[in-house]
Amino acid sequence: MQENQNQNQNQQNPNQQKQQNPNQKNKPKAKNKPKGKGKGKGKGKGKGKGKGKNNPKTESKYKEKTESKQPKSSKKEARKTENITSEGAKQEQTSPPTIPVDELFEDKNFPIGIEMEYPNDNTSRITNEELRMKERMMLSDILPYLRKAAEVHRQTRQFANAFIRPGIKLWDMCVEIEEMNRKLISAQGLEAGLAFPTGCSINNCAAHYTPNKGDDRTLGKSDVMKIDFGLHINGYIIDSAYTVCFDPKFDPLLKASREATNAAVKAAGIDVRLCDLGEIIQEVIESHEVEIDGKVHNIVPIQNLSGHSLGPYEIHSGKSVPLVKGTEQKTRMEEGELFAFETFASTGKGVVSDENPTSHYMMRPDTSISLVTNPKARPLYHVIEKNFGTLAFCPRWLDRLDQTRYLFNLKHLVDSNVVRPYPPLSDINGSFVSQFEHTLILKPSCKEVLSKGDDY
Repeated sequence: MQENQNQNQNQQNPNQQKQQNPNQKNKPKAKNKPKGKGKGKGKGKGKGKGKGKNNPKTESKYKEKTESKQPKSSKKEARKTENITSEGAKQEQTSPPTIPVDELFEDKNFPIGIEMEYPNDNTSRITNEELRMKERMMLSDILPYLRKAAEVHRQTRQFANAFIRPGIKLWDMCVEIEEMNRKLISAQGLEAGLAFPTGCSINNCAAHYTPNKGDDRTLGKSDVMKIDFGLHINGYIIDSAYTVCFDPKFDPLLKASREATNAAVKAAGIDVRLCDLGEIIQEVIESHEVEIDGKVHNIVPIQNLSGHSLGPYEIHSGKSVPLVKGTEQKTRMEEGELFAFETFASTGKGVVSDENPTSHYMMRPDTSISLVTNPKARPLYHVIEKNFGTLAFCPRWLDRLDQTRYLFNLKHLVDSNVVRPYPPLSDINGSFVSQFEHTLILKPSCKEVLSKGDDY
């Protein structure tokens, strides 16, 4: 989830509070850039832009896989996918997946993500036995959780890509993705499950859109859809997203955010300044342009959205990864930290604002039942606290828990500053936004891109 800067004004920052269990409250998924934008607002007027060409000076060196196109097929044909065989699995996953990931791997030896050296480091850090021992001591408890959630994410998105086609109803798509996630992760209350609602923001909407009841919207052939979902084990979150589009004219837009995310991942490391990553992201995104219906559009980063650090049951644990240069933030990345690196590339102004209706909600970190003055709203408070804790939720999930006539009480919780709404965030009408996101952890010996797969 992203957080709108305007919502934060005149409010205490709850990121200062450390949270260690499900009963604590968390910040939303990705924080907007703080005040003081400084230089580099991403107006799409950077140097080295030629029509239809990337700027070789700023283009990411991160090796890209050729973007795969979804073949045209019937719904029945689309679901015929190859069985998933993950490295180290003791048996093959079925197609569609039916076996919980726990049952595929012996002794919880889940697949390791992509390990990468830190910038300017040689292999001595990776081969240093002292650092490897330190790594085992620091991360032996949480890495299995993260790797399991990452494997579920990979298998679910492979399943989803087999049936997502133009014409699909977005409500049905989100329900299928979420039910598969619950099955593969062996969802169990706040011990394991979904970290936030499945986002399927379309075109100029960058984040925070998922269908509410009665929303019959379907995916259009020329829609640019961001699929963003997360999972957690004991509060340790994997947050990853990608963009789906069946119209090849938008390929350069998708490439811009994909390469920017990969470039930031490549440059990340212990003691790296987050503001320096913002400059890299902006340069990569602005080195691209896209021709849409005969008109060439500059591509710019969304300057008031950002990546973010992750903590136990905290979708945003205090640090932000800006998407533009010139920020005042000199904060550095530290050993052992977990980050979600996400970039948004837009053909619009590069600034998002709130829209309606709201579908994402989250209980505030500093709340209590004493703030709920309407007795009729207290049962809903307890339902939210028990089932979601400090993680984000949507009305669709309340429906699933057999909650009825809850809209008035939900509004009361919002008005009482107990629950915070996160409305869709959109650039100007007529623009298009792409997104790619990965979760990585800074281990003592190297960084591990946990959510990386063969698809992106």
